[in-house]
Amino acid sequence: MVEELKQYLLGITPLDQEAMEMTRIRWSRVAKPLLSLGALEEDLIKIAGISQTSKVDIEKRALVIMCGDNGIVEEGVTQTGVEVTAVVTENMTHGNSSVCIMAERAGVDVFPVDIGVARELVSGERYPLIRKKLAYGTKNFAKEPAMTRQESIKAIETGISLVKILVDSGYRLIATGEMGIGNTTTSSAVTSMLLDMDPRLLTGRGAGLSDEGLLRKMKVISEAINLYGPSCKDGVDVLSKVGGFDLAGLTGVFLGGAIYRVPILLDGFISGAAALAAEKIYPGCCDFMLASHVSAEPAGKLVLDELKLSPLIQAGLCLGEGSGAVAAIPLLTMASDIYQKMSSFEDIKIEEYKPLGGA
Repeated sequence: MVEELKQYLLGITPLDQEAMEMTRIRWSRVAKPLLSLGALEEDLIKIAGISQTSKVDIEKRALVIMCGDNGIVEEGVTQTGVEVTAVVTENMTHGNSSVCIMAERAGVDVFPVDIGVARELVSGERYPLIRKKLAYGTKNFAKEPAMTRQESIKAIETGISLVKILVDSGYRLIATGEMGIGNTTTSSAVTSMLLDMDPRLLTGRGAGLSDEGLLRKMKVISEAINLYGPSCKDGVDVLSKVGGFDLAGLTGVFLGGAIYRVPILLDGFISGAAALAAEKIYPGCCDFMLASHVSAEPAGKLVLDELKLSPLIQAGLCLGEGSGAVAAIPLLTMASDIYQKMSSFEDIKIEEYKPLGGA
């Protein structure tokens, strides 16, 4: 357990097994073939364990988008410059980004968070900006650590506190998103260090790097791992050395899900890297996470496998912003409707299905 976060982490308790068992029983009585909704059934069972009730409620849902810039962009690891982060973040506050349009259709409230964008932002009225700026972007980790340990802790605490605010406001499902040019580089570096794996196996093209750019990206990450790896003692150190404010903030959101007992829905590889950091900081907090989809980034499936999470969607998505997480929410909503509203075998007076194998 990370000492600086102990005051939060001591409040985490295991999933409610009784609520989960009651939910399994209800699923077995719904008038449909047993286990026929697959991962959707399992996710609702997990939600019951998180929320400590078999009366599953995910009607009020939020998307938290952590936005921040990354100094590593100076090394030519991206196709675009840092100015794009600010523009897209401002567009989000107007509801004018891919994920905002998806969220409107899916009935999800959007919360863009400036946790470290490289300039001051002007907020629109559709989704007002949450101002939590800790710095104007991180440092270039090719030259020095991206953040201090205390900055990383502060970013994690920011994510934790946002979850508390949302839970207190009645939100029962929180999706994760991010915006930050260069954050596939930070995510690849963080994942490589946390899993002790060769970054060449984990690093992809992000938003469209050339072959030359990809090789440069891999080289930058490898050199950073060699430089910082020996001195990293925990997940917070990894985030502070090669991560970003967005990743650290999302790590706090995942920890907050465990602390305040609300399911947190992963998006793709970037939020997956943050989820992995949260799991390293507090083993077992993956019990409070749900996977939306398998990212097209090379490490997308690997991270989910490490967290033992089953995705709902496999569609080659790699847009980011929380788009995959938002796309999965209607599936969870439909499953919840079936769980709550559909007749039981007893209601329609037919014999229940028996488990396979005759058990």
